[in-house]
Amino acid sequence: MITRSSMLRVVIMSLVVLAAACSDSSKPSSTASSTASLSPAEAAKAYQDPGPSPVGVTTLTLQKGNKVEVWYPAVAGTTGTETYDVRDFTPEGIKALLTANVPATFSYPAGRDANVADGSFPLVFFSHGFSGIRVGSSHLTSHLASWGMIVAAPDHPSRDLPHALTFQNGNAHDAVDDVNATLTRMKAENTKPGGLFNGHVDEQRVAIVGHSAGGGTAEAAAREIDPIRGYVSLASGSFGGGGGSGGSNASTTSTTVPPPVDKPSLFVAGANDNVAVVDRVTNPAFDRAVPPTRLWVIDKTGHNAFDDFCTLGNGAGIIGVAEASGLGPLLSSPTFSQFKTLGEDGCKPPDLPVQQVWPIIDHVVTSWLRNLFGIDPQPIGLGPAVANQYVVPVRIEERLQ
Repeated sequence: MITRSSMLRVVIMSLVVLAAACSDSSKPSSTASSTASLSPAEAAKAYQDPGPSPVGVTTLTLQKGNKVEVWYPAVAGTTGTETYDVRDFTPEGIKALLTANVPATFSYPAGRDANVADGSFPLVFFSHGFSGIRVGSSHLTSHLASWGMIVAAPDHPSRDLPHALTFQNGNAHDAVDDVNATLTRMKAENTKPGGLFNGHVDEQRVAIVGHSAGGGTAEAAAREIDPIRGYVSLASGSFGGGGGSGGSNASTTSTTVPPPVDKPSLFVAGANDNVAVVDRVTNPAFDRAVPPTRLWVIDKTGHNAFDDFCTLGNGAGIIGVAEASGLGPLLSSPTFSQFKTLGEDGCKPPDLPVQQVWPIIDHVVTSWLRNLFGIDPQPIGLGPAVANQYVVPVRIEERLQ
């Protein structure tokens, strides 16, 4: 039986394919006529499932040596599975200790170095958090690519996992420089004869998404990098100089509060987050943001619902891998206790399994970006009407003007 929900998905997917086939970004596809009569339940689920495009993934290297993972819409027929092992992102000495036979890999559908689909696609940067890695939110970044976006995520040596574990963190603003360098590299790739991305990057439609400390980077980059049209802050909300996350890395949080960014914003948080506590971190950022701005707070959700890590280490991320390898006493020491707190938040009851929360996150971020880029002239499933359409309630607020 063909349901109304399945028909909605077919309509939206068809429109995305049509948009991808057109390289003129000044003429975005229109979904207004097909979404005007959607029920809240239908609108809430519009972008929960992967989009019509198969996903490609490749790795670039910036001039200073840090790598950038790039996900993108790939040509029809692209298949494959991409897998990363979180242990490969730790220093060699620590990797040698992580010997437990527990899950330490994350996989998702993608074709390594596949050809890019026809068309010119919006560019989205993704900024990881403290002790994060460029591939650490692949469930979300690959999802955005399936819905017609190129997503570029640089490693931030100022706070990535290898440097955090060896206490070699740098200046927080270095992360904004990483984003700027990634923009420069993607522009070069866009004009590189015979290159993978030649002619495929829409340099006029650019946004940034950041998780935890990456939320601070997202706001700072939106302030400083002109082509960025808007920013998404996940489990964050600080106004630091590019690195603060309201608790996950206090050493990088600026005490100076710059003026709000006069660009559209979206804040998505977990009500149970004990790292970037909503009342202390996200709510004040939303209250201060310049309209249009939106806030989603998801019930029974913690800090790591926005990355892949709760699927590793028997549900405790790399902390679970370390504990199963006999490193529990070390993680409980004052030196490393912050990693344990950060790594486990959102991974255990009473928080929902992250696989139940991801569809909510996938939908709101995808829908917001598509509206920002003009692919959807009207937002689909972003307003308060969808707040009770998920497995848990979502607090939704908005200031649109």
